[in-house]
Amino acid sequence: MFRRNIEPYLQSVLRDTPVVLLNGARQTGKSTLAQEIAAQRAGRYVTLDDATTLAAAVGDPHGFLRNLPGMVVVDEVQKAPGLFPAIKILVDADRRPGRFLLTGSANVLLLPQLSESLAGRMEAIPLWPLSQGELADRVERFIDTVFAPRLPDFSNTEKTGIDILSQIIGGGYPEAVAREDTGRRQAWFGAYITAILQRDVRDLAHIEGLTDMPRLLALLAARSGGLLNMSELSRASAIAHTTLKRYLSLLEMTFLFQPLPAWSTNLGKRLVKSPKIHLIDSGLAAYLTGQTSQRLAEDATLLGHLLESFVVAELRKQASWAQERVSLYHFRSTTGREVDVVIEDARGRVVGVEVKATASLTRKDLTGLETLAQAAGDKFIRGVVLYGGDQVIPFGDQYVALPVSALWR
Repeated sequence: MFRRNIEPYLQSVLRDTPVVLLNGARQTGKSTLAQEIAAQRAGRYVTLDDATTLAAAVGDPHGFLRNLPGMVVVDEVQKAPGLFPAIKILVDADRRPGRFLLTGSANVLLLPQLSESLAGRMEAIPLWPLSQGELADRVERFIDTVFAPRLPDFSNTEKTGIDILSQIIGGGYPEAVAREDTGRRQAWFGAYITAILQRDVRDLAHIEGLTDMPRLLALLAARSGGLLNMSELSRASAIAHTTLKRYLSLLEMTFLFQPLPAWSTNLGKRLVKSPKIHLIDSGLAAYLTGQTSQRLAEDATLLGHLLESFVVAELRKQASWAQERVSLYHFRSTTGREVDVVIEDARGRVVGVEVKATASLTRKDLTGLETLAQAAGDKFIRGVVLYGGDQVIPFGDQYVALPVSALWR
């Protein structure tokens, strides 16, 4: 069993918030963590994966909750959206913190059935697949570190190379990571995708072209790290533009696809600029594109795209427990200069992170970060290049190249 780095933050939220939603993809460990919390707090755990329990929750949401005393943990709450108005009524009558811990494998905040908001009563906490630090029983603090006035000594970071390739291919789903045999891991990913499309997507929406979804996922995986071009994707997938938007929303709602929005000093432009394509797990993307460690080692372009998605995924995980509350973006200037990840904190300060699969760098590799620094002005803290080498290389006061493993060391 893996210790989850989000747990201390989750416990702190339960101490001051009536309703907490633990949200994330299937098979990331939400049920295990929720059961642990329920046991610690003498709470009642119920799962809506059980048909009888689900029927009771759907048939009489208010009566279902009234018959559950103390702290209540409801697993897979998206299956019974009618519970949310009932929870609202109970919480408005008694606002004790930690009354409800909910888990969802679909983003219930996007569900159209959720007509009444629990704003001010509920905090949503993401649970992503396992991070590299969690796999090594370590709490990563990379995000807090790069916002600090001075960087620590990263010279002890472990060497990269083939280990990074294995980590990209393995991803972070606990069951997939546990399968060392490539064939068995691929079988798990195949069954996982089929289960979500046949189970969760059908629960969320009635769609006719279910067979188009795996092909669309594969197309997205093949475009990892690229800009989302709806017209091009519509042509490549042979899916009508309006249908494509709906399918992408469903893939995002079920935590398979998580686009990275664009950063701009103009908040309005952020909404219209194209996001970057990233699936939530590099192992899933590698499976969908048929990649192995050996193939990645032989194809620098493919490795670069999947390494970028791998880094984005690790930063998203760390953002959920970092002391600095941050948002993640990508940057692309009007002249085409790019930064793979922009980390922005609540004060508007930014750190740029560029990802390079190569083991050697030149000053030219900093051009995107330098353009970002000009755009951000005095809000720019520093630029970091995560690369395939094993040396720490400073480039002046504001820029540094670090091994990829600095993310979790």
